Parts: sequence; C-alpha cells; structure tokens
Amino acid sequence: MMQRLMASMSLAFASALAVNAAGAVASYSADPQQSRLEFVGVQAGADFKGYFRQFSATVDFSPDALATSRIDVQVDLKSVDTMDKDRDTTIRGPDIFDAAHSPTAHYVTRSFSKSAAGYSAVGALTLRGITKDVPIEFKFTQGAAGAKLEGAARLKGLDFGAGQGDWKSTEWVADEVKISFSLALKPRT
Repeated sequence: MMQRLMASMSLAFASALAVNAAGAVASYSADPQQSRLEFVGVQAGADFKGYFRQFSATVDFSPDALATSRIDVQVDLKSVDTMDKDRDTTIRGPDIFDAAHSPTAHYVTRSFSKSAAGYSAVGALTLRGITKDVPIEFKFTQGAAGAKLEGAARLKGLDFGAGQGDWKSTEWVADEVKISFSLALKPRT
C-alpha cells in the first residue's frame, strides 16, 4: 500500500514538474556580434537602409507562457549608421532623434499572442521622451546553444516627434519607417 502511495505521489510530482517546465520562461541576452537591428526609410522617393550598431536586448520567452514573457530592448541612437555621414548627422541631430538630449530608445513588450507568422507582441517604444505602443511580428526558434528571434515592425516617426523643423514635412522624407531585427540569443545566467 505504501509503495503504491509513494509511486502515485512520484507520478503526480513528475507531472507537476513537466507542466512547470513546459510553461517556464527561458531568459536570454542578445549576442551583439551576431544580432542586427535595421530600418528602411524613404528619402526623395528612394529607399535607404540604416543600422543601429549598439543596442542590447533581453528576452524572457516561452511559447507556453506568453503571459509572463517579455522583450526589453535599449538602443543607442548615436550608433545609427546609414552609410551616409551627412544623413547620419541629421538623424542624430535635434530635428530627428535629438540624441544629445535623448540618447536611447527603449522598447518593452506589454502583451503577446500567437499569429499566422509565429507571434505578435505589443510593446511601448520610448523615443525622444514620447512613449507609444508599437506592435511587432516575430518568429522564435530554439537551438541547442540558444535561440533566435527574428521579426519586423512599422512605425511613424512623427508620432514620436522625429521630424522637426525642415523635416516635419513628409515631402522629402516619408513618415513611415520599417524596422527589422534578428537577435541571436544566448542563455542568461
């Protein structure tokens, strides 16, 4: 009788651990050497691509625990690089990013859901001291040594005050910016 009771308790304990493990959120940091954060804007009717050379991201994610998952990204706005020195100076300047007064952008998710492409999240982006919700679409894949998070978003710069003075008009520079990211994630200890 005691053996059956112990076996039954062991089975119940193992089942509880399996449920907890399935819903556990894994914690990761983006590997800066293997990750990228890019954007595409439109200037004078032509696309131009830019990168942020310095950013950090922490990801706490599980497909089975979306309610407790989280993505947190900090971007050094002075690290913007569009391969055009004059354009980069303008973007960093007071009329676009105002990086001297607001040197970082911060994005942190508020909610997640499953989508046809993988996952969707809505997060708060703070840029130039203005915070607004920005949705993202992404795929999450786990590997033996970590994980990968790849996705995209769209935002309007004018919603964040990124477009002052001569740049407030969308005649030469489009308001919408396409963001793409590929984060190589390593387990956080």
